[in-house]
Amino acid sequence: MTTHAGAWSAPGSLNERWHKFALNLFMFVVLAHWAEHIVQAVQVFLLGWPRPAAGGVLGLWIPWLVTSEWMHYGYAVIMLVGFFALAPGFAGRAKKWWKIALWIQFWHHFEHLLLLLQAITGRNLLGYPQPVSILQLVLPRVELHLFYNLVVFVPMMVAVYFHLRPSPADRAEMRCTCAA
Repeated sequence: MTTHAGAWSAPGSLNERWHKFALNLFMFVVLAHWAEHIVQAVQVFLLGWPRPAAGGVLGLWIPWLVTSEWMHYGYAVIMLVGFFALAPGFAGRAKKWWKIALWIQFWHHFEHLLLLLQAITGRNLLGYPQPVSILQLVLPRVELHLFYNLVVFVPMMVAVYFHLRPSPADRAEMRCTCAA
């Protein structure tokens, strides 16, 4: 099945009858990730923990996991796949905001790819002692990831808001039951 959504369309029921479930699952993953970064920020800024010891909740249980560039890159890929896979279910204003979040996440993914490649090759950007992303040259990593999560999350939430409360024109384009 194709739609009038053009290049953003994909056949199948993911963006029809399963869109609401998939979007809720995606949002759960996003909010859990946000919670990890909030806990890490509390550990650093309120509790005064040294940055290497502040790994969020996961870092307390599995410290090696949160220092793994593979885990961070894997999450960036999951986010990107989620944005692309769910995009055809959005219409009108919601689709515009979803695309904005997607492209910001695409850049965030690129930054994590850069970090992963440095970790794999042992050759760090500009001779830094550890892998570093482009924007990390300006902001420390904890602050940078709070920033990235915020600038992806805000347009994503605007998209979800418009998706759940579509205008009559946007509702006419929708194939899912999210706003029902």
